[in-house]
Amino acid sequence: MKTLSRRIKYKSKTLVSLIADKSPKSVIAEQYRLIRTNIEFASVDKNIKSIVVTSPAPGDGKSTTATNLSIVLAQQGKKVILVDADLRKPSIHYTFKLDNMDGLTSVLTKKTNLEKAIIKTHILNLSILTSGLIPPSPSELLNSQVMESLIEELNGKFDYIIFDTPPVLAATDSQVLANKCDGVIMVITRGKTIRNEAAKAKKLLHNTKSHQLGVVLNRVEPNASSYSYLY
Repeated sequence: MKTLSRRIKYKSKTLVSLIADKSPKSVIAEQYRLIRTNIEFASVDKNIKSIVVTSPAPGDGKSTTATNLSIVLAQQGKKVILVDADLRKPSIHYTFKLDNMDGLTSVLTKKTNLEKAIIKTHILNLSILTSGLIPPSPSELLNSQVMESLIEELNGKFDYIIFDTPPVLAATDSQVLANKCDGVIMVITRGKTIRNEAAKAKKLLHNTKSHQLGVVLNRVEPNASSYSYLY
């Protein structure tokens, strides 16, 4: 397992804010901790370890939510891995300034082993599995037996596995993974997300028989809160 040894600089890409790490006492960081608490309550009857984070459409903040949720879980002393399963427009390697040669796709295609592909971050207890090179058929790769085996292996190594996946209405990838994981969080944006699109995305996830943990409502202005968690 490497420790950020694949660092490179990205200047042209807007990076996800690591606010839970940089400003742990902020109102927004507190909202991420509220999401963490609600996940713990949802785990009373069912052990929830693998979580898909998605959204109806691009630009809703799913990657920001997945990243900062991973951070607050790690801050609680849990061993966490953030997996970039958005094999169409990956972004996690930009956020942590890493190259993306070895990652999820190279593990699934047996071009590298899992231990080599996992990277420890500067945040205690938080590791990352970048997407790897973009494959020709992401959905087929994610729906493979090899992917199921990988999830099982990660379950044995970590307390939580957070998957950042493509928007529900843009590809079937999130639905495929939702059927293999313990729970799903959908991120929507106030003033941007169209109600019909949110309803359609929820229905598609429901059809997978996945456990929908709730919805993160992004860009909420009242009380200076930027995120809230709803059931």
